[in-house]
This record gives sequence, structure tokens and C-alpha cells, in this order.
Amino acid sequence: MDIASVVGLLLAVALLIISVAISPGSPFAAFIDYPSLMVVIGGAIAAVFICFPLKDVLSSIRVLKNVFFNKQDDVAELIELIVSLAETARRDGLLALEGRIEEIENPFIILGIQMAVDGTRPEVIEDIMRTEMDAVATRHSDGKKVFDQAGRFAPAFGMIGTLMGLIMMLGNLEDTSTLGPAMAVALITTLYGAIAANVVLLPCAEKLGFINQQEMLVMEIAVRGIMGIQSGENPRVIEQKLSTFIPPRSRSVAEEAA
Repeated sequence: MDIASVVGLLLAVALLIISVAISPGSPFAAFIDYPSLMVVIGGAIAAVFICFPLKDVLSSIRVLKNVFFNKQDDVAELIELIVSLAETARRDGLLALEGRIEEIENPFIILGIQMAVDGTRPEVIEDIMRTEMDAVATRHSDGKKVFDQAGRFAPAFGMIGTLMGLIMMLGNLEDTSTLGPAMAVALITTLYGAIAANVVLLPCAEKLGFINQQEMLVMEIAVRGIMGIQSGENPRVIEQKLSTFIPPRSRSVAEEAA
């Protein structure tokens, strides 16, 4: 589980609730209005369905779990594995890597190692692996776009709900005692839109973008490592090349552990 995502969401909700609770004369009931929720949430969902195909919208719901349940690959461990594979290939030949495929968990690395063992030309291996990277990045981008657009639409529908409330309020000016409550209800939709966008939708989109960057980094390391193995480079040279992807501080810690 991604602790940062859970803590961030719970903290934002808790701060909003506490701020309402400690405000004098502001009961919770004043912040609950179901028609406003329908306008903001329903309107944003409807707009997203207009923007994207049905399959993309439905798949984005499954992508949402990655915000809270994602396992980031340890880059240092990945480099250590690739260097170990390079040592095996240099000592016993590329065919010896076939016996080590079972101990590899990353399917992307397995794909590259299998092609190298099968004698596939280097340029073909790199082309196939980078095509796979592009496909993964495209799928991730599609999921992120759905949340980005929903985050843009929610405040817009909040403003639409506010305008609707103001129109209804101005149409009933005879009873001045209802102007205050009517104005409060009209502004609630703007509040709902801002909360939905800035607490849930846009942060989730940014987290998905960060997860995609991390996965692309891991795949880039895998591509360069496998190409080095296939070309017969010295394992120490491969290690030095791949270590450049690690921040200097983490790199020194990993070298001390090794």
C-alpha cells in the first residue's frame, strides 16, 4: 500500500472536517447539499464520458487502485540483478542465462533476456523493448488524462451550480429572509468542485504520472542493461553505466552495501 497517498487523503479530509468543526456557528449540516453534489460529481462524470471512449473511462477506475496500491521496483536491486546476469553471460555465455530466467520476476527483463538467449539481433531487441515501453506509457497516459479532465471539469460544474443557485435566488427576492441561506447553498457547489478537484482528482492524476515516470525509469535501466549484456560488455562497465540513474547519495549507500 502507498502510505503517502493514504496519509495525504486522510489528512486533507481531516483538516477540512476540523476547520468546519472549530468554526463558530457553522454546523456540518450547512455543508451538505445533495443537489449540489449531483451537479458537481454527476456533471464531471458526464463530461468525462463525452471526452473519452467508454472503455477508457472504465479502465481508469481500475487504474485508480494504483494510487493506493503500487509496488515500486528497487532500482539498486534491479541494477544488482542485471550485473549478476552480465557476469553469468560473460563467464558461461548468453545461453546460460536461460537457466536463470525463473529467478527473475520482472516480465520486461524476462522478455529481453529471452530474446538475447534466442540470438535475436541487438537492434531488433532494442526496438521491441522500446515499443513495449511506448505502449506502457500510452496506457498510463490514457488513465492519467481521465483524472486530469475530471479535475478540470469539477470546478467548472461547481461554478455552473453556483450560477444556477444565484438565478433561483434572484428569482425569489420577495422574501429577503431566505437570501442568506440561498446564497450559502449557491456557493456550496463551488466548494464541492474545488474539493473534488484539488483533494482527489488532480492529486490522483499527478500520482499516476509519478508512478509512470518511475516505471519508465526501471524499463530504461532494463533496456540499457540487456543491451550491454547482449553486446558482451564488462559487468563492471554495465554497473557504472546503470548507476548513473541512481542519485549520488543512494549510489554511495548501495556501493557500501555491496
